[in-house]
Amino acid sequence: MRMLRIYYHTAHDKLPISELDIHPDFLDMLEELGIVDIKDNYIESQDSRRLYKMLRLKEFLGVNFNGAAVIVDLLQRIEELEEEIERLKREVR
Repeated sequence: MRMLRIYYHTAHDKLPISELDIHPDFLDMLEELGIVDIKDNYIESQDSRRLYKMLRLKEFLGVNFNGAAVIVDLLQRIEELEEEIERLKREVR
């Protein structure tokens, strides 16, 4: 089993790509696909969390990378909708 390093930073932190333990060519490919945004050799912490979720889906469930990207996007959308439901419930009370 391969271990993945997981970072917990605030949503606005930037991480140096050298700390990600991911091959630079792979990161370049992900940037070209629009999955991550790399600026000045840094990646937003939210992109790194998204990337590690995708890698875990690929590693542990055998999902291909495109499928993992779709799953992560759908999970994020579900979270946003659940938060909106909770907000609306609080407004009704």
